[in-house]
Amino acid sequence: MKYKLGLGGGCHWCTEAVFQAVDGVELVEQGYVASMAPYENRSEAVIIHFTDHVGLEKLIDIHLQTHAATKQHSRRSDYRSAIYYFDKELESRIEGIISSLSRKRNQTYITKVLPLVSFEPSRESIQNYYLTRPEAPFCKRYIEPKLEVVRSLT
Repeated sequence: MKYKLGLGGGCHWCTEAVFQAVDGVELVEQGYVASMAPYENRSEAVIIHFTDHVGLEKLIDIHLQTHAATKQHSRRSDYRSAIYYFDKELESRIEGIISSLSRKRNQTYITKVLPLVSFEPSRESIQNYYLTRPEAPFCKRYIEPKLEVVRSLT
């Protein structure tokens, strides 16, 4: 079966690269999500398309461990820590997984669970950022350490 989920974890270049590296994720769309009023207040995010091969808990675990899911910072409106659902029934499942991981790690996650209202893809020239520019300083400094975390979890 195929599913999709929105994830906001700071810069969408980083989140895109993280989930492109996860077995069972078939497609990662990079762009801007609106979910909270005012709806024109978009934040960077990705939409991942995945199969039963990778579980929802594993994806959420990877998401929480590859960005600042426990810390507030001044750019949270642009780089919201969030999980966006397309199906209202997923909301409680996602919240339960976050709660369980929070207890397991003794962490308080600031990650919001929100409905995905709209998605606007980023411009073509910055999509697949890591895959097309692996030697870029941004990729070396920010993306590669996140990919190390993914490798340790998969």
